[in-house]
Amino acid sequence: MAKDPVAEQVTGEVQKFLKILHTPMSRSEAQIALNLKGQANFRDRYLKPALELELVEMTILDKPRSSKQKYRLTDKGKEWGEQNQAGK
Repeated sequence: MAKDPVAEQVTGEVQKFLKILHTPMSRSEAQIALNLKGQANFRDRYLKPALELELVEMTILDKPRSSKQKYRLTDKGKEWGEQNQAGK
C-alpha cells in the first residue's frame, strides 16, 4: 500500500491544530485551545501549513481578514482525523 503524501507532510503542530478543531474556531480561540501566545508562530507553524494542505478552510472565503473569520476542517481534514484516530 502506498503512503499518503499528505500524511507525511502533516507536522506535529498541524496535527495538534486538527485535533482541537471540532467546531469552527477563530484564530484567537484556536490559539487559546493550543495554549499559544504568539500570532506569528500560530499563523506560520499551524494555520498556513493546514490551509496549504487543504486540511482546514476559512468560513468567510472572500474576506480572509474579517474579524468574524473562523477556520474549520475540510472533508480532507476530517478524513485525516479519522485515519489518525485509529493510530492513537
